[in-house]
Amino acid sequence: MKYLRIRNLLILPLLVAQFAAAQPVLVDGIVGVIGRNIVLKSDWDLQVQSAKQQAQPGIPVPSNCQVLEDLFFEKLLIHQAEIDSVVVSEDEIEGTMDRRIGMLVQQIGSERKLEEYYKKSILEIKEEMRELVKNQLVAQRMQGRIADDIEITPTEVRIYYAKIPEDSLPLINTEVELSQIVVYPDVTEESSQATIDRLKELKQRVNSGSSFSTLAILYSEDPGSAKNGGEYKGIKRGQFVKEFEAVAFNMRNGEVSDPFKTEYGYHIVQLISKRGEELDLRHILIKPKISDEDLNKSKAKLDSLREQILLGRISFDQAAFQVSDDESTRFNNGLMMNPQTGDSKWEVNQLERTLFYSLESLGVGEISKPVLFRTPDGKEGFRLVRLLSKTEPHRANLKDDYSRIQNVALGEKKQLAIEEWIDEKLKDTSVRINKESVDCTFRYKWQKEEANDSK
Repeated sequence: MKYLRIRNLLILPLLVAQFAAAQPVLVDGIVGVIGRNIVLKSDWDLQVQSAKQQAQPGIPVPSNCQVLEDLFFEKLLIHQAEIDSVVVSEDEIEGTMDRRIGMLVQQIGSERKLEEYYKKSILEIKEEMRELVKNQLVAQRMQGRIADDIEITPTEVRIYYAKIPEDSLPLINTEVELSQIVVYPDVTEESSQATIDRLKELKQRVNSGSSFSTLAILYSEDPGSAKNGGEYKGIKRGQFVKEFEAVAFNMRNGEVSDPFKTEYGYHIVQLISKRGEELDLRHILIKPKISDEDLNKSKAKLDSLREQILLGRISFDQAAFQVSDDESTRFNNGLMMNPQTGDSKWEVNQLERTLFYSLESLGVGEISKPVLFRTPDGKEGFRLVRLLSKTEPHRANLKDDYSRIQNVALGEKKQLAIEEWIDEKLKDTSVRINKESVDCTFRYKWQKEEANDSK
């Protein structure tokens, strides 16, 4: 079943004029009017372009007409939101724009490159995004009112499953559930002091006239900013860890901080500018060096712990809570949650390489020997992995895949509610479509009979 979607654009909208006459007249460049909300040909073209850019392998790209119907749906939601007084706050709009700008910057490389590409400042780019973002947030909130409170019972899930032809049931790859105990090596005082001394030396070079930006490119170990001279722009409270913000938000323009510690390592910061509670800054991150001896101590600690678990002197769950250095799993008995699905099941092809290989020789309930691994930011440690469950490739069934089937069934129920809502609202909403510009067969009755045009 085809879902109508509210698309989140990562490309910039064209500037458009606002139009709100009581009975709009369709003119060149306007493809439709839903209530008082206009759909421009430029909006349609932009959404088509966005759909192509965001296409994923194996998933068909929506047709131009499907994209236009999605746009009509968004405008219908906005129209009803105006009637129901559904609003979003300026903070929500600003936060969403900041996140989208951040994603654009990540894609293009830096804020400067983004500004050069669009020949506009970040502030100008945000202002062009504002109306689009506001409309999308309002539409999403209105859609939430229709569908978010809908629930599904186990009986409904079973009925839904029973209606699926057996040869249409999806094939499920091998899936596993895992728990872990992670130990990172302790950083020695000597290594910490050597890092602090190195940063003090770099600060002295800046104070003597060296470029902070150049030193960050040469020496910073922050992969997200080093290539840009350590620069971050538009930093607001809550975006960085509290230790970093405690230093950065108490500096003067041009000042370079003393070395300080966060969970990522040691930093020095140079404040570029401060606008109220928003900062532009540069920083250099250096991580204390971990020796092979330190790593071997972590491995030995887990070897000993594994032996204690196998002898029954402590349970894996207790050991995870008492010993593990991984905050995301230690309070959940070490259980590893899949961020892509939100549950504890992982398809084996989703596992990172070292984790995949550590499971090859394990049976359900068994615990691996300590396995060396590296986090995305380069931090090394060892972990024990326990295999909690494993399913072989199979067609979806209620016993092994209930939560997956439940989610699909709930999605179908919500979609049905949305379809009924669209049909009902279109009875009382003024809809005009420029038939000279639009040659589409729609799923819903957007194009009314001539007698209904004056409603």
